[in-house]
Amino acid sequence: MDERVTRCKTPEECEQFAINVQDRLPGLAQAARRRAVELKAALYGAATAAEHEAIQAVYAYERVLSEKRGKTVRASRTWQMIKRLGIIPAVEKVVSRKDEASGYTTLIEMGMSDLAFEAVVCRHPSVFSAEALKRSHERLDEWERQEDA
Repeated sequence: MDERVTRCKTPEECEQFAINVQDRLPGLAQAARRRAVELKAALYGAATAAEHEAIQAVYAYERVLSEKRGKTVRASRTWQMIKRLGIIPAVEKVVSRKDEASGYTTLIEMGMSDLAFEAVVCRHPSVFSAEALKRSHERLDEWERQEDA
């Protein structure tokens, strides 16, 4: 990671840095936004690597929504589900739905496709159910086919 990005110590510093360099250095702006997501997730205090990555996915999704709508947006329903069920069960529920995750395309555009819940599930197969793992692989394969088309 670029040292200018690693010097940013808070999500707010990362966001401001991204705004400042967006026009001249879009790749660096993207790295700063990713770092902002990482810093927010670190503050959450997840107990395991899978939980940490899932929280990163939520913050990345919020970043995507905010970018699309031009204002700060929270993933309210997702946070409510996490509070009610816990992090891992909430991810299980989301990836097991029949409908496709709406934010994935935008995550790809922002260089954060690896932060989709489905990608998190595939990286931590022992933490999630066989059904969630199967559905996640199917979705990722489908999205990859769509990208290649």
